[in-house]
Amino acid sequence: MKRLATLLTLALAALLTGCAGMRVVDSQVLAVANVPPGVQLQGAKYRFERLPSQAGNPEAGLAEQQAEQALAAVGLVRDDAAAQLSVLVGFQGTQYLADPWGYPYPGTYGSISIGRGVPWGSGVGFGMGMRFPPPTQYRREVSLILRDLKSGQVVYETRASHDGPWSDSTTIFATLFKAALAHFPTPPAGPQRVNIEIPR
Repeated sequence: MKRLATLLTLALAALLTGCAGMRVVDSQVLAVANVPPGVQLQGAKYRFERLPSQAGNPEAGLAEQQAEQALAAVGLVRDDAAAQLSVLVGFQGTQYLADPWGYPYPGTYGSISIGRGVPWGSGVGFGMGMRFPPPTQYRREVSLILRDLKSGQVVYETRASHDGPWSDSTTIFATLFKAALAHFPTPPAGPQRVNIEIPR
């Protein structure tokens, strides 16, 4: 019995250690495919395109690097010279102070970059029943729009968002790009929840 108790204790400790070393990024994903006859998404070559507002933005460059890794994981190949598709990358992030129910306190929103978080601004009020300090929550969203260069038609559109307590923006944004392509190239209809485990 003593030996059995020791084995159970060791197994429980290993389980808890494993759980403590990982976290789940739960993303809300909505993807739509609109592929005309003769267009093949699997294994297609692509290049990035940028909106005028993204030109010269180093954040856009980092987002494209993260998106490129996620696109490679589903079989797409970056080839600027022989591209069949263009890929437009979108990303945004905000942080806020959360009330006891997880909703944002008014006036506590602040933008965050893809590479790091920034301190939230002033104008925060503290009332009865509010935890002090109130927890900071982060909302991040990414999007990918794939367009057939020959016809100009959008053939795949996907976006993924996540709300959570983690401040490591680079890791979370990279995970969101993976989640956005979780069902590529044949996504199910309607919003989907995609869970990806990453180290703490």
